[in-house]
Amino acid sequence: MAADSDLGFFVLLARKGNLSAAALELNLSPPAVSKRLAKLEDRLGVRLMNRTTRRISLTSEGEAYFQSAVQIMRDIEELEQRISDARETPSGLLRINATFGFGREYVAPVISEFAHLYPEVEAQLVLSDAPLNMVEEGLDLTIRFGGMPNSRLRARKLLRNRRFLCAAPAYLDRHGTPKRLSELTSHNCIILRQYNESYDLWKLQRGQETETIKVHGTLSSNDGEIALSWVLAGHGIMMRSEWDIARHVEADRLRLVLPQYAQVDADIYAVYPERHNLSAKVRIFIDFLHRKLLEGTTAGFA
Repeated sequence: MAADSDLGFFVLLARKGNLSAAALELNLSPPAVSKRLAKLEDRLGVRLMNRTTRRISLTSEGEAYFQSAVQIMRDIEELEQRISDARETPSGLLRINATFGFGREYVAPVISEFAHLYPEVEAQLVLSDAPLNMVEEGLDLTIRFGGMPNSRLRARKLLRNRRFLCAAPAYLDRHGTPKRLSELTSHNCIILRQYNESYDLWKLQRGQETETIKVHGTLSSNDGEIALSWVLAGHGIMMRSEWDIARHVEADRLRLVLPQYAQVDADIYAVYPERHNLSAKVRIFIDFLHRKLLEGTTAGFA
C-alpha cells in the first residue's frame, strides 16, 4: 500500500524512527510530516507516537495500530497480486527440462493437460540424463532431485521423494535377502552412473544415523529405466526413487530391501533462475504441475 495512505504513512514513520528521515522519504518537510501525524491522531482520538527532537517512539496504542496496519497492508498486497494474476494469461515459449524417466512418466502428461488449458503457450520439454545449464540452454524451468547446486537458483518443492533399496523376488529367492547393510558387499548391485557422482558409494540414512557402503556389480548404466528393467529381470539390488518403484512394490514385482534405510535428500523440485517478476506461464505451470503430481503419483512408503 502506498505511503500516501494513512496506514502506509504511519508504517513508514514508525520504521524510520524520526520525522526527518520520514520527511526525506516522503519528499515533505518535517513540520508537514508532524502535522499529518497530529491530524491522524486527532481523527483516531489517541496519541500514537511520543516525539522528541531526535526521534519518535510508539505508544501502546501506536504499537497496536502499527501491527494491525502492517497485516492489513500485507493482506491488501496479496489480494491485489491474486487479482493481477487472475488477469494474466500464460503465453509464449515455455522450455522445461526433466530427467528421462520422470519426464516421460509425469511431466509430459502434465504438459499435455496444460496445453489444452492454455493454448497460447508453446511448451518444449527437453529430457536429459543430467540437469542442463538453464541460462545457456534458455530454459525457464527444470525439474531436479535433491539439493540445489547453485545458490543463485530459486526452487519450489513439488514432491517428497526418497530412494530405497529394492530387488525382484526371484533374485532374493536365489541369493537371500540382506539383513544388514554390510551384507550388500556380497550381492550383485545394479549401479546407476549419473551426474558424475560416486555412483558405487551408497549413502543411506536410518533414523538420525547415516551410513555409506561401497557396492559393486556386473551391470551398470547411465539410464535409469534400463537399470530398473535389469532389477525387474532379477539381476540384482538397486537403489531407486520411490516414485518409480512404488507401483512395482505394490504389485510384488519388486520388494524393498532393508526398508529401514533410505536416501532422504532426493525430494523433487521445480527450479528456475529468478523468483522476482516470474512470468505467468512459469508461475502457473509450476502451480499446475505441483497439484497434478500430488494428485497423480503413487509414490510413498510408510
